[in-house]
Amino acid sequence: MLRHAKAADGAGLADADRPLTERGRRDAAATGDWLRAQGLVPDAVLCSAAVRTRETAAALNLGTAVTFDDGIYQSDAAALLRIVREEGSGGTLLVIGHNPTVHQLVFDLTGGAPASFPTSTLAVIDVDDPWTDLRTGTLRTLHTP
Repeated sequence: MLRHAKAADGAGLADADRPLTERGRRDAAATGDWLRAQGLVPDAVLCSAAVRTRETAAALNLGTAVTFDDGIYQSDAAALLRIVREEGSGGTLLVIGHNPTVHQLVFDLTGGAPASFPTSTLAVIDVDDPWTDLRTGTLRTLHTP
């Protein structure tokens, strides 16, 4: 589960159209580097269709196919879990979304989460269930560049 990288304040833009800042692009690239170094390149990426999440996915530079889902943008944690159950695929899935939803879903799946979940925070969660039956997982690690 990855919260998108740092986005511009978006003065004059719709919220969904806010692009990444330069720091956001650097942080997303660093997160991609970390994923590769840890051997955690996902088999699939499920990503919000907002500009900042699309740009985060691109800056990760993972070479993994990305599925964009408009429903992720305004979902709550329960709706995001339904989306993951319906669209999740591959052995390792990366979900790129927004707060507070990503933070809450990490908590809901693992029973714990840090007090804050800043931009570019990645929660690596081990799960035993198939995506269609996902209910719980174990928080392996958190990473923030």
